[in-house]
Amino acid sequence: MGLRYVMKLPHLHLISFDLCPFVQRSVITLKYKQAPFEVTYIDLADPPDWFREQSPLGKVPILKVDHDTVLFESAVINEYVDAITQPPLMPDTPLHQARTRAWIEYLGEQTMTQYRWMTAANEGTFEMERHAASRGLERLERELAVDPLLAGHEFTLIDATLAPILLRYSLIDDIDNPWEPGAFPRLAQRWDALRNIEAVSASVPSDFAARLAAYLRAREGFAPSHIASRLTVPD
Repeated sequence: MGLRYVMKLPHLHLISFDLCPFVQRSVITLKYKQAPFEVTYIDLADPPDWFREQSPLGKVPILKVDHDTVLFESAVINEYVDAITQPPLMPDTPLHQARTRAWIEYLGEQTMTQYRWMTAANEGTFEMERHAASRGLERLERELAVDPLLAGHEFTLIDATLAPILLRYSLIDDIDNPWEPGAFPRLAQRWDALRNIEAVSASVPSDFAARLAAYLRAREGFAPSHIASRLTVPD
């Protein structure tokens, strides 16, 4: 009888902020790949000294590997988790790998556009960022029709990056929301598939919407209070 080699996974410890979409990307990947991990939540407004020492950019997530080696940046963390677990989510050809990384970078920009829209200090900035977010979604909708890296049926590292964006849009019941499922049928279909994957649905706390609303209400400016009042918070 043949023997199958099974890689022993290192101890993985994710340092996190519970509302961060970049952290959520890595939680999705870890859960989807069924990689055991420990998680510690910190207050980004008052991070502990050890976090300042271990995070070169002062951002979450960071992933501590076997207690002493630190990885930072969610895209890097996700690629590492993918590389040490089976089956791989990253394509096997250099060109497709490069294009996957390019789309992940694009979605990183869309994540920041969404954040700027949700935290805009005034109505002018709110409108400007709303239009920027709409353009980003329109581009994704077009590409879903022609790019197999985006339109495939299998879950990918791109999906792990897209899901946090669409989750947040889906919670906001507002006419000013850049996300309108009827205007983006391919993205809406993708979100319907993603939201039913356990790794996605379990990647945020059950009271995520309430926590997000509280976070926004604590911020100053036009958009935070406007959006907080329009978040769909389950009873």
